Amino acid sequence: MRRSERIAAVAKMLIDRPSCVISLSEFGERFGAAKSTISEDLSIIRDVFSQMHLGKIETLTGAAGGVRYIPFLWDHAIVETVDEICKDLADPQRILAGGFLYMSDITSSPTLMTRVGEIFATRFAQVEPDVVVTVETRGIPIAMMTARAFNVPLAIVRRTSRVTEGTVVTMNYVSGSAKRIETMSLSRRALQPDQRVLIIDDFMKAGGSARGLVDLVGELHAQVVGIGVLVETEVPEHKLVPEYESLVVLEQVDDQARRVLVRPSKWVQSLAQSGQA
Repeated sequence: MRRSERIAAVAKMLIDRPSCVISLSEFGERFGAAKSTISEDLSIIRDVFSQMHLGKIETLTGAAGGVRYIPFLWDHAIVETVDEICKDLADPQRILAGGFLYMSDITSSPTLMTRVGEIFATRFAQVEPDVVVTVETRGIPIAMMTARAFNVPLAIVRRTSRVTEGTVVTMNYVSGSAKRIETMSLSRRALQPDQRVLIIDDFMKAGGSARGLVDLVGELHAQVVGIGVLVETEVPEHKLVPEYESLVVLEQVDDQARRVLVRPSKWVQSLAQSGQA
């Protein structure tokens, strides 16, 4: 196999297994090449990925070492993706009866949700979660892509418990917007004590669901290290969770004037401004 062919195959293997450590021996056995040759290939891939802003290639030393691809997004890629989401959400055709907004096509787009997952993986890279948790159902694609980027399991919280979940922890929480008592359940097998949990959801209004997820994770003696949401509403300003990261802020849905006002979150706006400086 020529070097150009081998480099293409190695890059494909790395991208298909984000954040997964692959040993040089595995590459060597696969392509019949020496470790020194594979190292030279990886050096070329690392330089190209860095120049083209395609992510990071990290090398880990030691007995369990190897190389892994980190789906890191640079600032301009984050801004472009969030701007695309804002443009899609601003379409007045999305307005539903009662002032609701249709979002299912966005959260069901594999390509877009892969990028959103990589944004959250970039934003929460420092917290190093052991598991991603979400509540059914629209948050599942976002959380799945985030879990894939981190190479960690996904735990899904159910509105109603199922026999297939085994023993579950069920708790009641107060919906922050409607002030209703609702129920959520999570299998005891989904989380282990002291695991680091990243909560991902599609929408936040008052933060009642997020507060319930935090409390539920606490019941299983795990630790919440971050909360990420795709869209948050501007009102109410103070949510039931003090710290979280959103990508888009929904300012207003005017079903009479057929107008939707959305904007990127402050931290995304700061990335855009720093890029223009």
